[in-house]
Amino acid sequence: MSERSLRGKTAIAGIGETTYYKHGQAPESEFKLALMAILAACEDAGIDPRDIDGFSSYSNDRNDPSRLAAALGTKELRFSNMQWGGGGGGGAAAVGNAAAAVAGGMADCVVVFRALAQGQFARFGQGAQTPTISGDMAMANPYGLLSPGQRYAMKMMRFMHDHGVRQEAQRAIAMASYHHAQNNPRAVMNGRPLDEEKYDNSRWIVEPFRLFDCCMENDGAAALIVVPADRAKDLPHTPSYLLGVAAGSDHRCAAPSHNAPNYASSSFSSVAPHLYEMAQVTPKDVDVVQNYENFTGGVLMSLVEHGFFAPEEANDFLKVENLLAPTGKMPLNTSGGNLAECYMHGLELQLEAIRQIRGDSPNPVANVNVSIVCSGPMVTPVSSLIFGSEATL
Repeated sequence: MSERSLRGKTAIAGIGETTYYKHGQAPESEFKLALMAILAACEDAGIDPRDIDGFSSYSNDRNDPSRLAAALGTKELRFSNMQWGGGGGGGAAAVGNAAAAVAGGMADCVVVFRALAQGQFARFGQGAQTPTISGDMAMANPYGLLSPGQRYAMKMMRFMHDHGVRQEAQRAIAMASYHHAQNNPRAVMNGRPLDEEKYDNSRWIVEPFRLFDCCMENDGAAALIVVPADRAKDLPHTPSYLLGVAAGSDHRCAAPSHNAPNYASSSFSSVAPHLYEMAQVTPKDVDVVQNYENFTGGVLMSLVEHGFFAPEEANDFLKVENLLAPTGKMPLNTSGGNLAECYMHGLELQLEAIRQIRGDSPNPVANVNVSIVCSGPMVTPVSSLIFGSEATL
């Protein structure tokens, strides 16, 4: 292993979250939601909030680290970082940035957080509300290509055409998320199961995405705390160690006007090899998968690009029974994910990956040692990480 590696040098000490709400329904401000999640993570870790000395976030989170530090009464602010780019592609990278700060001695206790209050601010699911358009969108918006769903649908249609992927493969991903949400009292869609008939009868949003292929829009906040690995053994919970993390995108991934050379892609084709190299594991070693769902098609392409199956195997592999905890071949989004637990820009997926290693998931998989999180398929940049138990070190 190269000395330039984060493998096993940091661990997750604690996790926290607020109640998750439908968009616009949170009774608290976005800043207060962020504080609530951070305090919950500190309590979970048995850490005094005043000992936090760093903050890491992504997707242009609006909560300023200096203001958070003042509100928490932290003794000293040593590190603050915002992962570049919108969407959920920075979720894993934000953890990697925090881990790099801790491993490099820039900080000792870094919080990774994300907060959303779409009633206080604008909705993410709408097209840009602006009187002028420039850049890439100037080549798309005049032709009616306004929303994320419209942009990403074309990538997935190309992928389905090239590899003979059927709609049922996307349906299986959606049904697995909703199935897991029924055992998760935190999930917004708890108590609202999904079956094949309900999926098939749901309206098209933009082909090939039906209603249940699309993520929710939510309010709330989530947080996790990164500390040096040698400190984790003294904390209350079974530690989850960061084995590997990678971020970026393929060659000319953001080429204007949908001209990327690798068009039908989730943007992970060059990222995943770096992830596995650092983590020193292969896809066959992964026990459970948490994959960001902006749309089920992005999940499908991401799973292919992370090596879980070949494109031509998607129809056979993506059966509901293969995706369910505890006994499926590849338990997927075991808290309900962005589709059915909460759309917290994917940070709730990191929390669920950690719960699986700790053994306190609402849908536990037995003896989880390796847990992967894939963040933000089809945006750029994207990122992925792998957590491991102590047995993997």
